[in-house]
Amino acid sequence: MMIVEAFNHQPVASWYTKHSTEHDQNKTEQLLERLPLGGLLIFDLGFFNFVWFDAFTDSGKFFLTRLRQKTAYQVIRTLSSGNLYKDEIIKMELYRSNPCHHQVRLVSVLWGKTWYYYLTNVTDAQKLSARQVCQLYRRRWRVEEAFLLTKRLLGLAYLWVGGSNGVEIQLYATWIFYAVLNDLCSSVALELGQPKERISVEMVFRGLYHFSRSLLRGKITDAVTYLVEHHKMLGLIKQERKRHRENATLDREIWESTA
Repeated sequence: MMIVEAFNHQPVASWYTKHSTEHDQNKTEQLLERLPLGGLLIFDLGFFNFVWFDAFTDSGKFFLTRLRQKTAYQVIRTLSSGNLYKDEIIKMELYRSNPCHHQVRLVSVLWGKTWYYYLTNVTDAQKLSARQVCQLYRRRWRVEEAFLLTKRLLGLAYLWVGGSNGVEIQLYATWIFYAVLNDLCSSVALELGQPKERISVEMVFRGLYHFSRSLLRGKITDAVTYLVEHHKMLGLIKQERKRHRENATLDREIWESTA
């Protein structure tokens, strides 16, 4: 299991176990302990647990996840609403023997033809707006890109040894290299004046071969300088796709709607 930073995709913490069938919720205490005071952890429905939700609030930490289907709740008050969204404070599972004791916040959004429901214990909309709640959870899915890159681009899809010690060496060595590569992408984005999301990690990785040839010829010694200088030839900046423009338009329609 690994925690990855939502914005720059850098690995933050990791845990390794030999037991492949171990449930993810067995690591909830370690995850909460690793999160700093006032920090926000984004996770999926695999960690949906009322006791854990209360532990976040009791410890001064925050979470963001989705609402599980058929979860009974009562609306306490509405913070804001529009034609395509609602932002409410709710109380969950009032009739269970182990309810969620603290009130939480439910942000409901109609994206296209589907309603999506996001749950957080950040109840102050001044600290985290309804729009930011939705944008942050969408970033959780972008973290999957980090796992895709390490498996496909850096070869972690295949384990080259059978012993547990060798497996751990391969895992940690790959993630260390990924962290360095990701940091290099951040530096390139800064120099080019581009958002980090517009920089192709794969093309930066492949561009390192060309940099190594120039380095051997004594032409240049700084990787960032080389990559920035040849970014067009290497294709480091991603092209904006039609779906990105459509999503941006839909996002504006949702949050500019009025009740």
